[in-house]
Amino acid sequence: MYHNTWGGPLEIAESVEDDDRSRNLDLDRASLQRLDETQQSWLLGAGDKKKTSSYVDLGCITCSKKLFKGVMFILVIVALIIGITVLIVKLAPRHHHAPAPPDNYTLALHKALLFFNAQKSGVLPRSNNISYRGNSGLKDGSSDSPTTNLVGGYYDAGDTIKFHFPAAFTMTLLSWSVIEYSAKYEAAGELDHVKELIKWGTDYLLKTFNSSATRVDYIYAQVGQGGQGTATNPNDHYCWERPEDMDYLRPVARISTGSDLAAEMAAALAAASIVFKDNAVYSRKLVNGAKALFQLSRDRRGRYSVSVPDAALFYNSTGYYDEFLWGGAWMYYATGNTSYLQLVTTLGIGKNAGAYGGGPYYGVFDWDNKLIGAQVLLTRLRLLQYPGYPYDEVLKNFNNQTNIVMCSFLPIYKRFLRTPGGLSIFNRGNPAPLQYTVNAAFLAALYADYLVAGDVPGWYCGPTFYLAETLRNFARSQIDYILGKNPMKMSYVVGFGNKYPRYAHHRAASIPRNNQRYGCTEGWRWRDSKSPNPNTIVGAMVGGPDLKDHFQDSRTNYNYTEPTIAGNAGLVAALVALSGSNKTGIDAATIFSQIPPMFPSPPPPAAPWVP
Repeated sequence: MYHNTWGGPLEIAESVEDDDRSRNLDLDRASLQRLDETQQSWLLGAGDKKKTSSYVDLGCITCSKKLFKGVMFILVIVALIIGITVLIVKLAPRHHHAPAPPDNYTLALHKALLFFNAQKSGVLPRSNNISYRGNSGLKDGSSDSPTTNLVGGYYDAGDTIKFHFPAAFTMTLLSWSVIEYSAKYEAAGELDHVKELIKWGTDYLLKTFNSSATRVDYIYAQVGQGGQGTATNPNDHYCWERPEDMDYLRPVARISTGSDLAAEMAAALAAASIVFKDNAVYSRKLVNGAKALFQLSRDRRGRYSVSVPDAALFYNSTGYYDEFLWGGAWMYYATGNTSYLQLVTTLGIGKNAGAYGGGPYYGVFDWDNKLIGAQVLLTRLRLLQYPGYPYDEVLKNFNNQTNIVMCSFLPIYKRFLRTPGGLSIFNRGNPAPLQYTVNAAFLAALYADYLVAGDVPGWYCGPTFYLAETLRNFARSQIDYILGKNPMKMSYVVGFGNKYPRYAHHRAASIPRNNQRYGCTEGWRWRDSKSPNPNTIVGAMVGGPDLKDHFQDSRTNYNYTEPTIAGNAGLVAALVALSGSNKTGIDAATIFSQIPPMFPSPPPPAAPWVP
C-alpha cells in the first residue's frame, strides 16, 4: 500500500497488473506476426517460439518446404540430364577428322631425300635405312698416299665416282633450301634428315683440303675415274659392280689451281655454316674452311677441269667468275664481312660472269652456271635489307636481270624450248633435261616468295605486270610434269606414283644383294638384264624425256635413266618450296644472322649540361 499525496491510500490491485501485462503481450505478438521466422525466434525466446514445420532454415536463408522441394527436384533432373549426356558422349563412337593428307610435293620430298641415303659412300650409319647398301670406298684416298683419307661423301650418279665440283654445288643448294624453308622441312618431318645429309657432305668436303689451315695450296677434285676403261685398266665406268664390291684402283685428282671448284666448295661450307649456326664450333669450322678456299680461288686463277681431264669429260667448267659471285655472296652472308659484298658488287666481276649480256645459257642454273643463282641471292639482299650506297647500283642491275630471267621462264616469251607436253627445256635440247628444269622451278618459286616477303606484289615483263603467283604456277607446272602429269603418264621420280622407271642406270640398284660378289665384268649380266632392277632406288629423279616427251626406260641408255645428286638437290629444293601452305613463305631473317645492322642505332643523347 502506498500513500496518496492527494489524500487516502493508493492501492494497486494484482488483477489490474496482470490484465495490463496480458494486453501488452498481445500487442507484442500482433506486431511480431509481421516478422519472419528467424526474427520471431530471436525476439520471443525459446519458450515462446512459434511452430515452423512448414519452413526450412538454410542458415543464411529460410524458405518454405514446398519451394525447397521444388528446387531440389529441378536440380536432380538437371543433374540426370547432364550425366546422361556425358555418358552418351563417352560411349558413342567417335568420328575423328583426320588431318588433310600431305600434298604430292611433300610426299615426293620424303622420297627424293632418300636418294641421298642410297648414294652415301664410306661407313654408313645404322639409321641409313637402305637395305641393299653397306659400307664402301673404305680405301678412298690411299692411292694418293697412305695417310690421305677421302672416305665418305656421295657417289655422283649411277656410277661410283666422287666428282667434287657437282657434289659441292649439291651441298650449297640443299643448304640454301634449308635456310629459306626450314619451317616447311620441319612441318614435313624432314628437317633433321636433310641436315644430316648436308653434314655428311660437308664433313667429306672438309677432308678434301687442309681445313685446319688459314691458307691452302691444294684441294682434291675427284675420287675414281670414268672414261673408257679396259680389262687391264678397269675403272668406275668400265666395271659394273656394287659399291661394296669395288676391287679396282680408284685414283684421286689433286689440283693447286681451280678457282671454280674452290669457290664452289667455299659456297657450300659457307651456306652450311648458316644451317648449323646453332652448333657454334662446327659452324666456325665451316666458315674458316670457306675463307681459306675462297682465298685460294682468288689467288690462283684457272678452271679446275683444265687440270683434271677426266672431270672435263663429265663436268667441264666453262668459267669461274660466276663462282666468284656465287661464292662471294655466300661468304658475305656467312661472315657479315663487307669486303665480300664489295667484291660481288664490283662491276668487273659481274661483267666477266656475263651478268649484263645474253648467250644461249643465260638464265640456266646448274652445277656449272651459278650466275642467275647469285643474282637471285643478291636480289634478296636488296629487297629485304637494302644496303644502299655504294652497293645499290650493281644490286639494282642484278635485280633487273633477275626480273628479265623470270620473264624468260614464262612460256609466253618462248625464250626456252618447250615440249608438246609442257616441259621447259633449259639445256638447249641436250639429254637429261630434268636437272635444269627443277633448278628453274626452285628459283621461280623462291623469287616469288622473295617478292611477297618484300611486300612487292609482282614484276614487269616489258609493259605487262605479273603477280608473284605467276612464278609459283610456272614452278608447279614443271614439277607436276615430272611427278606424272605428262604424255607418258609416268613419274620420273623412282618410287613415286604407280608408274615410274624400273630400269634406272644405277649399279647398286641393278645388282641384287644376295650374299654373292659379282666382279668387274661379272656385273655386266645385271647391266644388260631385261629384268627390272631388283632394288628400287627410291626418290631418284632420272634424266628425263626427249624433246617430244618420249622416254626410254632402258638401263643401258643413261641419258634417259641415270640420276645424279646435283639433279636431286634441285628437285628437293623445288619440292620443299612448293610444299605445304603458301602462307609459310621463307625465313626472311636467318640468312642475315651474321650481318651487322646496315644503319647502326644512333648514340644515346648526351647528359644534360650542369653548370
